[in-house]
Amino acid sequence: MAIQSASVRVPEAAVESSSTAVEWSSITAGAVAAVGVTLILVTLGSGTGLSNVSPWSFANPSPVTFGIYAGLWLIITQWLASAVGGYLTGRLRTKWVGIRTDEVLFRDTAHGFLAWALATLIVVIVLTLGSALAAAAMAPSEAGNVSAEAAEQARRAAINFTAYTSLSLLIGAFIGSVAGALGGYHRDSV
Repeated sequence: MAIQSASVRVPEAAVESSSTAVEWSSITAGAVAAVGVTLILVTLGSGTGLSNVSPWSFANPSPVTFGIYAGLWLIITQWLASAVGGYLTGRLRTKWVGIRTDEVLFRDTAHGFLAWALATLIVVIVLTLGSALAAAAMAPSEAGNVSAEAAEQARRAAINFTAYTSLSLLIGAFIGSVAGALGGYHRDSV
């Protein structure tokens, strides 16, 4: 007589916690670090750019060249700040025990992305407030006397600025996310 065994499904113990997987303390710390790096590099870039331009010299770079260098510096600044903020976020996050490796990698990546997003939001708010204050301080002396050529140049500059800024932000988000995963990897391998 053959004995048949019935397969009985045994429920797995729940691994997930009832608490949230988002640790805002590490995200905030990474974002604050990214904002700090941004301010340092923007100040350094402004000082370097202004030291290369003089109103008494005819050897100044053209406005187009100066704009390209300024744009490149802002892109580099955004990428470096994203890397620092994302890495710190992943490294400072509390280590989870009993969670699959792919889930830990996803959470570290998400934490790096959130640190990048929070830092970007803070920088945009600071720049917007600074721009509004500067615009309010300057009196419009000749607001209606803008040539068509100057208006077209301003339009083209705005198009280039928005295109390069959006590309830089996309890449910065990617760098922040990867840096978060790298920071988490280094945290877990210690």
